[in-house]
Amino acid sequence: MTTLIGRKVSVAKVVSMKIDKKYYIVVFGALMSLGMSFSMSLTLTIINVGFVPNFFERWIRAFIIGFLVSVPTSLVITPVIRKIADKLTT
Repeated sequence: MTTLIGRKVSVAKVVSMKIDKKYYIVVFGALMSLGMSFSMSLTLTIINVGFVPNFFERWIRAFIIGFLVSVPTSLVITPVIRKIADKLTT
C-alpha cells in the first residue's frame, strides 16, 4: 500500500489509473520524448565518449537535458507534422 493524495491505495491501482483523453497529446508527447531521449542520448554518449568510468553520469545528464528540450518541442511540432502528413497522404 502507498499513500496517494492522503488516501491509501495499492500500487497496482496506481499503475492502472487512466488519464483523461483530453491530455492525449501531452501524454503522447511526453512518452515519445522519453523514448527518443533515452535511445538517442545513450547512442550518442557511447559514440562520443565510449564506456568511460563516468559513463553513467555523462549519459544521464545528456538524457535529462534531451528530455527537457524534447517535451516542449514535441508538443509544438506534433500538430504541425500531423497536418503535413495529412496533406501528403490520401
